[in-house]
Amino acid sequence: MMRQFITLCTHLPNSLLAFVARFSIAAVFWKSGQTKVQGLEIDIVSGNFALGWPRLSDSVVDLFRDEYRLPLVPPEIAATLAAFAEHLLPVLILLGLATRLSALGLLGMTMTIQLLVYPDAYPTHGTWAAVLLYLMVHGPGKLSLDHWISRRYQSN
Repeated sequence: MMRQFITLCTHLPNSLLAFVARFSIAAVFWKSGQTKVQGLEIDIVSGNFALGWPRLSDSVVDLFRDEYRLPLVPPEIAATLAAFAEHLLPVLILLGLATRLSALGLLGMTMTIQLLVYPDAYPTHGTWAAVLLYLMVHGPGKLSLDHWISRRYQSN
């Protein structure tokens, strides 16, 4: 019975695993990005959205100044870069476009958060890192723009 289970597990397609990984990690970072801005409210799970000109939330720069305290980067710049990255990179990952580079960017953010901001949150950050490393190593799978582009240019 255990061998049948193991055999069944080995038959799960990489594309399915990659899609679940892409969707899941994109949702984590998108939701974090949504806490940093006002005016851009999109729930990628339910499809509800309200668009306005996005701007940093009033308290986010204070959060970067008082709690996160990143070295070398002024809080205004760090907050803006984080909000931008937490919106752009998850969209790219969800679409499967520049997936490996986008995953590398989010892995860099994850490592920064782990090492400089919340060192006790290693179980959460380890899970994020595992998903991001999976995408970097195995790619986005067949249900992705990366795959479509690759096939299109390989046939020429």
